[in-house]
Amino acid sequence: MTTTSSPDATKPKGGARVGIQRFGAFLSGMVMPNISAFIAWGLITAFFIETGWTPVPQLGGFPGPDGTEYTGLVGPMIIYLLPLLLANMGGRLVYDTRGGVVGTIATVGVIVGTDIPMFLGAMVMGPLAAYLMKQVDRIWEGKIKAGFEMLVNNFSAGILAGIMAIVGYFAFGPAVEWISNVLEAGVDWLISLSLLPLVSILVEPGKILFLNNAINHGVFTPLGTQQAAEEGKSILFLIEANPGPGLGLLLAFAIFGVGMARASAPGAIIIQFFGGIHEIYFPYVLMKPLTVLAVIAGGMTGVATNVLFDSGLRAPAAPGSIIAVLIQTANDSYLGVVLSVVLSATVSFIIASIILRASRKKDLERENAGDLSAAIAQTEANKGKESSVLGGLQAEGVAAGGALVEEGERAAFEHKPIHTIVFACDAGMGSSAMGATVLRNKIKKAGIDSVKVTNQSIANLKDDVDLVITHQDLTDRAKLQSPSALHVSVENFMNSPKYDEVVHMLQSEGVR
Repeated sequence: MTTTSSPDATKPKGGARVGIQRFGAFLSGMVMPNISAFIAWGLITAFFIETGWTPVPQLGGFPGPDGTEYTGLVGPMIIYLLPLLLANMGGRLVYDTRGGVVGTIATVGVIVGTDIPMFLGAMVMGPLAAYLMKQVDRIWEGKIKAGFEMLVNNFSAGILAGIMAIVGYFAFGPAVEWISNVLEAGVDWLISLSLLPLVSILVEPGKILFLNNAINHGVFTPLGTQQAAEEGKSILFLIEANPGPGLGLLLAFAIFGVGMARASAPGAIIIQFFGGIHEIYFPYVLMKPLTVLAVIAGGMTGVATNVLFDSGLRAPAAPGSIIAVLIQTANDSYLGVVLSVVLSATVSFIIASIILRASRKKDLERENAGDLSAAIAQTEANKGKESSVLGGLQAEGVAAGGALVEEGERAAFEHKPIHTIVFACDAGMGSSAMGATVLRNKIKKAGIDSVKVTNQSIANLKDDVDLVITHQDLTDRAKLQSPSALHVSVENFMNSPKYDEVVHMLQSEGVR
């Protein structure tokens, strides 16, 4: 557990990994709030295009029986709606509503000036236009005479947005289209040489280190959506979202793991495979780093299977649940997609099992009360409620293992009253939402009503919260966003024994 108790504490230095994480979080902040729009487009495409489940010319945009041409919903949504949503969100992240409006207008020029869906262009132009608007506003900040504020603000935004739209049409759009074509050609080249499975060597470790958003939302989603618009499906949507490698890993821990890992793995399987929250298996890999080879091999197997069967999804599967994957699977791809999940899980399971079996004896010798406490917390979280029997076991584990919070950390908690607690992760959903629910239930059961527990993305953190809880790999970024807050690092949002310490500290402060 890591805490900081003073606003004057030295700010953590960002490193390459933190920088990439922040970039990935920004991209995720643009894509994730709009993922429902991508899903809606995927479902409309699956049902209503000419080769869909229930073709409808007026909705799918193909000639009707009488030869009448229809625009439909599919084309306008992917050409205009989705890129503009991304641009608006990107602009809002940089400069709130004003940035969103300017970024959206500027992106129209990029869209109209090209012949392909402009996702990459929207993800660049939206934030860029918002940033320029922010800098322009600073030029005359505090210098406008009273009564002219609205006039200056509206005209400056309109003029800049118009200029950026023109620049986007003549210069920015064609440049991004060229970059997009180069990236797509690179993917096609990898596929033609049967080398696409090698991408898993970067993707799977990247997921463990929370770097996957930069790859997935920055490259795979834009290119995959463009590819799906042209071919009706894309393999790129399955490179990162395939739940098979994580399933195989967790199955191996459930059978051959020890202590906390073995006890918690069955519940984690449900959350990962059906809920689509892949973060749940990251701590298992960090606990046994060599098992990263298992998920890499599983990921490569899944990609190779989809390449062999030419299978893919119509739209992003978000979250990466088997349910979302099957819903978005193209009509001709069910065999390949299902096999990719099954085979990737099998390969991951076999390799992880070999690794766990080889070190099982040493792992059994190292098992201690701390592991027991964490396993109990995970079991209760998976069960959805606390157990008096497990609570007794946890008390014994704490007694044997000593205090969970060191004196210095206890002093940090006592430094100021805690009324707001925020769980933060890259996207502000998924794992942080689960952790917030676990702690919220514990606080409620303790009879504390005045503490608000929420979850959000690290990029949206403000320096107005009392306590921030993050995964240990993300704490440095959270401290940059909220330097005055107390910070708690956990290894797993679902099974941290530190939550009981947080509740105890709140009770010791007399919070009710």
